[in-house]
Amino acid sequence: MYKVLELPRDTDTRALRKALWAERIGHRFTEEGNVQVLWLADPRQHQELLQLLTRWERGETLQRPAGQRRARRNWQQSPLAEAPVAVMLIGLCLAVFAIMAILGDLVIAAMTITPLGVVGNTLSVGTLGDTLASGQIWRLVSPAFLHFGWMHLIFNMLWLWYFGRQIEALQGSWRLLGIVMVSALISNLAQYATGTVLFGGMSGVDYALLGYVWLMSRRAPRSGFFVPQMLVVFMLGWMVFTMTDFAEPIGFGNVANEAHLGGLLVGLVWGWLASGRARRA
Repeated sequence: MYKVLELPRDTDTRALRKALWAERIGHRFTEEGNVQVLWLADPRQHQELLQLLTRWERGETLQRPAGQRRARRNWQQSPLAEAPVAVMLIGLCLAVFAIMAILGDLVIAAMTITPLGVVGNTLSVGTLGDTLASGQIWRLVSPAFLHFGWMHLIFNMLWLWYFGRQIEALQGSWRLLGIVMVSALISNLAQYATGTVLFGGMSGVDYALLGYVWLMSRRAPRSGFFVPQMLVVFMLGWMVFTMTDFAEPIGFGNVANEAHLGGLLVGLVWGWLASGRARRA
């Protein structure tokens, strides 16, 4: 978040807040001592915010005519334009989930980290060496796109969009794609190292995105990243909880904890390096 200006604490900012939301300018007001502080989420909206502030300070009307407001809602403000990679990843996960509903185990067998098959009445499980030797390199990341229930899918897509959109909007599609692919690889390998083959989900990637956005927001606040502290506490607390013996009795024992931890470490390392460069810039 970028600090824009300070106002006396008793200043009536209701009209300004309403206009900021109407113009879709991401912002936040905080109170520090005897002042209100206005923060801007996306630095690309800085000029637009300044123009709105100037009109507000002059006492001019802040509401645009309805026709002008509709004109702003074009393709350039659409989610596809703002975060195409995040939209693509969510679409791919939804497509895989839909195909699983039709083809079932055939999709799972094609996307697990090592080849699976049935020999007689016995499940045959390949090795990582088999995967690499056969050229099925996609299996190293493809488990991240497997989801085994609606709740599993919805929550993972929610965090993918929340964190992924920030990264893509502020630092570009290649940065988001790089973090997703590296964290999918590392989290899948971390889970495979425990002896598990049948696992899936984007949660390891989500924890990488969490770690990255959190460190960027803390160490380089001018970068524009923001994540509520309580959300960080909740997600880290949830990860720790699922690692304990208390999770299994209530149905959360079968969680890819190692994938979560592996993804989080990727995000923290990448976020530390990127935020360090941002602070020196």
